[in-house]
Amino acid sequence: MAGLVPPAPSMNDWINTLLNVRRIGPAGGDAAAEAAARAAAASMAATGTVLVGDISNGLTSPHLLREAGLGGLVFHEVLGFSAEDPARIVRGAWEQVGLAAARLGSAAAAPSGSAFTAPIRFAVVAHAPYSVSPDLFREIARRADGIPLTVHLGESPEEITFLRTGGGPIRETLEVLGVWTDAWQVPECDPVTYLEELGYLRPGTIAVHCVHLRDDALARLEAAGCVVVTCPRSNEWVGAGMPHVSHFYASGVPVAIGTDSLASAPTLNLFDELAELRRIAPDVTASSLLESATRIGAEALGFGRDYGTLGPGRRAALAVVSIPARVTDVEEYLVSGVPASDIRRVSL
Repeated sequence: MAGLVPPAPSMNDWINTLLNVRRIGPAGGDAAAEAAARAAAASMAATGTVLVGDISNGLTSPHLLREAGLGGLVFHEVLGFSAEDPARIVRGAWEQVGLAAARLGSAAAAPSGSAFTAPIRFAVVAHAPYSVSPDLFREIARRADGIPLTVHLGESPEEITFLRTGGGPIRETLEVLGVWTDAWQVPECDPVTYLEELGYLRPGTIAVHCVHLRDDALARLEAAGCVVVTCPRSNEWVGAGMPHVSHFYASGVPVAIGTDSLASAPTLNLFDELAELRRIAPDVTASSLLESATRIGAEALGFGRDYGTLGPGRRAALAVVSIPARVTDVEEYLVSGVPASDIRRVSL
């Protein structure tokens, strides 16, 4: 969907455009969609990415990630605001994951020979508080069994309004889609409190975006052992607003960095995302941003033992950047807009 969903003044406007694009489908059908995904995976590998947290509804990406030499965690995302049989839905999602893993082969196999291939693992996760029923949240969490969970959380003002009042643009969209149910009880609270009560927040849960979370909510995420993933270019694109990045770091919650998708960002290059973070959060140190892009990201995906830092026994997957001779502060240079042509990935 690169180039098909333009920047919007509000997230509700962006979602409605996205739904229309998805309804029409890609020109060229499934083959075109797969070719676009293959090119996107290759672009990530070419700009230094090693591990991916990939949100997937159709589970078509694992073999494309493997082709590109990428590893990581594929999150099979479940939606269902008016789900009538959560246990059946989650059981079916895990069955689909099992089939995808079987097609991929040995997903956790170690690299062999000189060719580097990181493992690919799977999880079943919930989309967002406004698209998943309370019982479905509980069932997904019950079946997680130590695997990291993800959720889009506190992304837009519309989400905050919906959880506190039960109204607003999100309610209208759910009604238009025919998935609204009067059985849903308005929680009248913030998104973090809501998911705490549903048992979805636990050590390792990945809260994506968090643009509109207050400091007390961030503190509760930190206390629960969660991780925040910030995607500022996407937040601006979809009209959600800019995240309070400085508050993320001040709260003590681990912060990782994401690019979201080509429907809401111009590239999947993590160095481009770092440059945007440097622009909007000049008070956050370059070393903290680099740690978010490396160690914390690897740990959030469950790969911290092997990836994300350099040391004895670690996997030798390196992003190599050419540094101009004039540069005296290497860390600051790395977070300030590295040209893609100066980045390559090597495996030793």
